[in-house]
Amino acid sequence: MMPLLLFGAFFIAVFLFSTSLKVLREYERAIVFRLGRARNQPLGPGLVLMLPFGIDRAQVVDLRTKVIQIPTQEVITRDNISIGVDAVVYADVSSPTDAVLRVEQYMPATLQLAATTLRSIIGKMELDEVLAKRSEINLEVQSILDARVEQWGIDITAVEIKDISLPAEMKRAMARQAEAERERRAKVIMAEGELQAAAQLTEAARLISSEPAALQLRLYQTMVEVAAQPNMTIVLPVPIELLAGGAGSAGTPAGTVGQLAATAAAAIAKGLSDGDKNALPAATASTVSGRRIPVVINPISCSAHLTGIGLDSQNNT
Repeated sequence: MMPLLLFGAFFIAVFLFSTSLKVLREYERAIVFRLGRARNQPLGPGLVLMLPFGIDRAQVVDLRTKVIQIPTQEVITRDNISIGVDAVVYADVSSPTDAVLRVEQYMPATLQLAATTLRSIIGKMELDEVLAKRSEINLEVQSILDARVEQWGIDITAVEIKDISLPAEMKRAMARQAEAERERRAKVIMAEGELQAAAQLTEAARLISSEPAALQLRLYQTMVEVAAQPNMTIVLPVPIELLAGGAGSAGTPAGTVGQLAATAAAAIAKGLSDGDKNALPAATASTVSGRRIPVVINPISCSAHLTGIGLDSQNNT
């Protein structure tokens, strides 16, 4: 009989001892209630011994960072535009005792408070501010929320807005606005380019007008460049002194004028046929005396006709 009693007593002792032990992980703390009263300090981590028969009851608190998802909140901004905003809150338990004793369920309570704070802040802002100041909104929500939940033993480490949903018509309006802004910038850049080009052309015209020979050289250069194109007839003025019918200028015989004109026409045609770019300016320059008459140049036939005096020069090489 005695061994049986000893065995029963040993079995009861082992059972009571096993129910009095609790193992807590590194990130866990236990708030122990002894006969309904909370002990001053939380227990853990490691092996924790509590009194059996319900004298000690423990509530375990996880100290790891909590990720609280705020579902999409329908918010009306200050300029009466309805948008959807969802965010995420990162929270730590800084005081396990306060998290258990001061609020019934600290996670749902923090979630509800974060959602109402987010709606309140965004409702005071216009849509453009909400889109442009997301970082400022995150910091303001974190600051207000952290001050409110500090008494619960909760520390808010970060608040991040995940997405802002806009109505379809608002997206289309913003797209049109962005397109108009791009067109405006393009027109401004084009106008600035035209202004700079006009300034450069004005400066070039001033320099050319101060040197008459520069304008003539520019004309010759253009003639050479254009004459290289096939199937083209070029009409341009050549400054020579000419009187139709044989009369020259004062002190210039008519025969001399006609000879100069013929020489100019022959030189122009030779320059076109031989490809000698130097022959054209030199020969024409020799005929320059004052007046201008039109010259018709045909690169295909390599001919030049001085209109008004009936002189032609052909080079069919």
